[in-house]
Amino acid sequence: MADGPFTTRQLLRLDEALRAADRQTGLTFSVYIGELETPVREHAEKLQKQIENHDHVVLIAVSPNQRKLEIVTGNEARKRISDRDAKLAGLSMAAAFAGGDLAGGVLSGIDQLASHAGRH
Repeated sequence: MADGPFTTRQLLRLDEALRAADRQTGLTFSVYIGELETPVREHAEKLQKQIENHDHVVLIAVSPNQRKLEIVTGNEARKRISDRDAKLAGLSMAAAFAGGDLAGGVLSGIDQLASHAGRH
């Protein structure tokens, strides 16, 4: 049994979705699930900056217990994913989360953000 919010099957699907998004876009997609310190946005930005080559990183940070979601894009990623695109992806993720589907929401977000970023 996986120790966390996802089943082993969901983790495998998330891993594959992240790798596919990375390959398709040339960006690095990353997901953080856990508590976020306040201010939430600053903590998410700090996490994103810790990832190697952070200018090309798209971080989806979700804190289910706090009901918080942040999408942080590095400088290069931001040129390809507008704030509006990130907001739309966030809205569809939040709808899935509200329905109790954490994994589905994250998968949907990765897919939408990768689609907006386009191919490299």
